[in-house]
Amino acid sequence: MSGPLASLKVLDFSTLLPGPFASLMLADMGAEVLRIESPTRPDLLRILPPHDLGTSASHAYLNRNKRSLALDLKQAEALEIVRELVKDYDIVLEQFRPGVMERLGLGYEALKAINPRLIYVSITGYGQTGPYKDRAGHDINYLALAGVASYTGRQDSGPVPLGVQLADVGGGSLHAVVGLLAAVVARQQSGVGQYLDVSMTDCSFSLNAMAGAGYLACGVEPARESHVLNGGSFYDYYRSRDGRWMSVGSLEPAFMQQLCEALGRPELAALGLSPKLKAALQVEFEKRSFDELCELFAGVDACVEPVLSLSEAVEHPQLKARQLVSQVPRGDGSTQAQLACPLKFSEGLPPPRHIGAVVGAHTDEVLAQLGFSVQRIAELRQAKVVG
Repeated sequence: MSGPLASLKVLDFSTLLPGPFASLMLADMGAEVLRIESPTRPDLLRILPPHDLGTSASHAYLNRNKRSLALDLKQAEALEIVRELVKDYDIVLEQFRPGVMERLGLGYEALKAINPRLIYVSITGYGQTGPYKDRAGHDINYLALAGVASYTGRQDSGPVPLGVQLADVGGGSLHAVVGLLAAVVARQQSGVGQYLDVSMTDCSFSLNAMAGAGYLACGVEPARESHVLNGGSFYDYYRSRDGRWMSVGSLEPAFMQQLCEALGRPELAALGLSPKLKAALQVEFEKRSFDELCELFAGVDACVEPVLSLSEAVEHPQLKARQLVSQVPRGDGSTQAQLACPLKFSEGLPPPRHIGAVVGAHTDEVLAQLGFSVQRIAELRQAKVVG
């Protein structure tokens, strides 16, 4: 079992979350991913807690199935190694600020001259053009500038930091994978690659699917708790008697009727989107404990589900049935539990090969495949070109 992307070879220069999450998806689907890492400045994710047997859990997950080549890109011989590798690779993925790869002599035009079929993907906060292209930023900043944060949260307390990195992953990683695979399809027709400029702010802006459409077509400015899906209606979270929470999404009349009947208040269904309904529902939910509510709605198809902790989600029968946790080899005979690839292919995917490797774990292997002798590799390591 080789996976649907087994024909693709990816050189991954990215760090932190957006690029590594994108290349994780590619690696899980069978692509050969080689990380190019600094031997002296480790990726922050390598030291980010929590740790499992001395390894960052985040790094071990985001970099599973990938090889690691440690190169000091400030040295000419390291750049020559990259240029040699590019001859045989399909995709370059990088996440530096605009201009960094060009200054290293590894920009798209330079590498395209070596391999015209190369697909080159740059993920940045603000893109390669515009007045903010050189500005620093993080997930929370991209969501703020994209307008997403303006109508996310509560009227009385303002926007809230999301529990997941929406701009990084939804904006950067997923759009990068969609774009580069589209470029692969285009290359099958044209025979040539192309450059892909992925801005996390741009892509986050595009996620304003419903609110953005409403504003641009009708001039309706979205605000917190102002419309049906962001807390402006009964579609919301409700506290139980013991301080837990339930999610209620009973938008359709049939679901609303079942919701109200289950609570013993069928007459509430007539209130529709009235603010009175939300207040009445909160009273009913607070009469019952979390466990009572879970039992009450377990057999009711009303779009009502408990807000689970991550530990509870891992044990939920639906997620367990979908096999969303995988045991991944560490390399020492043991395994580490990780989030599994969520994509289900009828032909299946290859089993995970290993957790994220230590820096330079595959340096000798990769250089040997390029034709470097054992002596030459030792010389490069002595000169600290490789690690």
